[in-house]
Parts: sequence; structure tokens; C-alpha cells
Amino acid sequence: MKQISNEKFGQFLVELRKEKEMTQKELAEKLFVSDKTVSKWECGVSQTKGY
Repeated sequence: MKQISNEKFGQFLVELRKEKEMTQKELAEKLFVSDKTVSKWECGVSQTKGY
């Protein structure tokens, strides 16, 4: 499986979230994580677990 950088994943997540017209909080609720976690993902600060 090919891995992408945290920065690329973050940019992808921002684009997808905005395309769906969702806030970070709304996305976080759907994923059962905090909005701070979504923010970290989008900034490329935190790595996601490979689920």
C-alpha cells in the first residue's frame, strides 16, 4: 500500500470537507473524533492510524 505525506492527506481532507460543505466539528462528529483532531490532520501535524 502506498503512503502519502501528512501534508497531502491534510490538503485532501480540507478539499473534501469543503466540497461537502462541512465544518471541522461536523466532520469530527461523523468520525467520532474531536474537532481538534480534524484540525491537526488538516494541518499535517498528526498522522492518521491506518484503519
